[in-house]
Amino acid sequence: MEKETKTKKVFCPKCGGNGYIRLPQKPPNKEHIAQCVECNSEGEIDEDQIDPIYVDGGGTHRVQ
Repeated sequence: MEKETKTKKVFCPKCGGNGYIRLPQKPPNKEHIAQCVECNSEGEIDEDQIDPIYVDGGGTHRVQ
């Protein structure tokens, strides 16, 4: 029998763990909320699925 290994769950780096992201719209005081496609709105992803570099509106970031 093979031992099934469980992968560690970590917060999604794109949505910060809440399952949704805010999309800024024009005019600036109005914004839309969308479901996070990275984690399928769960807020967590498997640790081995994390891309160590991601790009968002604030620039390029490295997950630590």
